[in-house]
Amino acid sequence: MTQETRLYLRRSVLYVPASNDKALAKLASLACDAVIIDLEDAVAPAEKITAREKLGIIFKNRPSGIREMIIRINAVSSEWGPDDLLAAAACEPDGILLPKVDTPRDVLEAGDVLDDNDAPDSLCLWAMIETPKSLLNIGAIAELGRDAASRLSCLVAGTNDLVAATGVLATPDRRYLMPWLMQMLLAARAGGLDIVDGVSNDFRDLEAFAAECTQAAAMGFDGKTLIHPAQIEPANTVFSPSETARKEAEKIVAAFALPENAGKGAIGLDGRMVELLHRAQAERLLAKASMIG
Repeated sequence: MTQETRLYLRRSVLYVPASNDKALAKLASLACDAVIIDLEDAVAPAEKITAREKLGIIFKNRPSGIREMIIRINAVSSEWGPDDLLAAAACEPDGILLPKVDTPRDVLEAGDVLDDNDAPDSLCLWAMIETPKSLLNIGAIAELGRDAASRLSCLVAGTNDLVAATGVLATPDRRYLMPWLMQMLLAARAGGLDIVDGVSNDFRDLEAFAAECTQAAAMGFDGKTLIHPAQIEPANTVFSPSETARKEAEKIVAAFALPENAGKGAIGLDGRMVELLHRAQAERLLAKASMIG
C-alpha cells in the first residue's frame, strides 16, 4: 500500500471503553478530535468478548462530529488479540491502535493481516510505545512511517505502563519520563509520524492536566490522550495555534509571496532571517488553524 501524506488534528484523543454504553452514548456531543474505542486496559477480562461483539453497532452508529475513530485491540500475542484485529478491521475504523508494540515486526505483521483481509488502504495503524523494549527499538519502529508497505501513522506514549514496567518515580513534573518522551518525539519526526502524549490520571485536577499539555506541546507533541471528557477543552486549547502564532505565520507566508522575494531561500523579516523551512512551518500551522476553524 502507499502511505498517504495528510494533515491530521489529534489534539485531544479520548479513550472510551467499548463496554461502557453510557460513555458511548455521549460521543456525538464531544468536541475531541479523535476517539479510541478501547478493548484493552479499560475492559475487564470477563467482558472482552462482549465488548468486541459491540464494535459493529458502535461503528454503525458512528457520530459525524468525530474526525477519527480508532480501535485499541488487545495485544496480538494475547488470547483476544487475533480476533480483535479481525473484528476491528471489519468495522473499517480510521485506525487500529496496537498495544505492547516491542519491535517493527509487531506492526508489520498486523499490517499483513489487514492486507490479507482486504482492509482499505485508508485504515492506518497506531502503535503504543509503552514497554522498555519498544523504547530500545523506537527508531526502527518509527522508521516504518517512511515505508510504503507500512500503515503506521501515529505513535502513542504509554506513560502508565512505562512507569509500571521500569519502576521510575512518577513525579508531577514528569522529570524522569522526559528523556523517554523526547526520544519518542524525535523518532516520530524522523519517521514522519504524529505522536500523542500519555494520559493524565487525575481527571479532576484540570490545572495539572493543562500543565502536562503545555509541557507536551512545548516538546512538540501533536496532542494528548485523555480519559475523561472534562480534559477535552484544555487539550484543544493548548494544542491549537495561538492567535499570535497564526499572525506571525501569515506574515512569513505573505513575505515570501512578495515579487521581490521570488526564488529566494532566505529573506529578512522584522530584523531577522527567515528561511524556507520557516515558511513550511508557517504553512503547516495555518493549515492546522484552518482545520480547527
